[in-house]
Amino acid sequence: MRILIVEDEESLAELVANRLKKEKYIVDISNDGEDGLYNALEDVYDLILLDIMLPSVNGIDILKEIKKNNIKAKVIMLTAKSELEDKLLGFSEGANDYIPKPFHIDEVVARVNAQLRIEKVKDNNLEFGDLILDLKTSDIINKNNNEKINIINKEFQLLEYFMNNPNQVLSKEMIYDKVWGIENDSISNNLEAYLSFIRKKLKLIGSNVTIKSLRNLGYKMEYNDEGIK
Repeated sequence: MRILIVEDEESLAELVANRLKKEKYIVDISNDGEDGLYNALEDVYDLILLDIMLPSVNGIDILKEIKKNNIKAKVIMLTAKSELEDKLLGFSEGANDYIPKPFHIDEVVARVNAQLRIEKVKDNNLEFGDLILDLKTSDIINKNNNEKINIINKEFQLLEYFMNNPNQVLSKEMIYDKVWGIENDSISNNLEAYLSFIRKKLKLIGSNVTIKSLRNLGYKMEYNDEGIK
């Protein structure tokens, strides 16, 4: 899952980003309000950590634009302004949570995890068909025969995205934005290679889950409960 941190204190933003990456989130950083607003409106993030006091555009105005444009991301306000009226203002504009500075980094992680908890996640697993993705160990497991293999980095991020969107056509652009984001111009050409690695590992554990290429459309994850022919 992908997170955007909009925070002008660069060292603080990096600290939070590095901690969230250890939780296997994909994290981007914007250090001013204008850049943060631009990235937020791309609508590729699951959650946005948003400071209020920002250069160019303040956090409340960014929040208003997020809601005005029906952006799906959850928003946690992350700010030194801890007065009650500021909290109420943030909530009235649609913020999902509010963490005043100074904060403990583990509290931020806990709040993020709470906002991104989804019904598909059971005991830190994602499941589709006969396939289990263990979000803690990065193992993929065939629940019919208990065969498993580890996947890492972009393989994990790609498979997580597909398993959160099974039986849906995902265009290359959607995948680039979600998995590579800001870096997509430089490394997105590796998509086919990573998908090839994933397909080989699915075959190694005997899974009947497939990721099909659809000409001129993109890709689709499917499950054949009668076996792959």
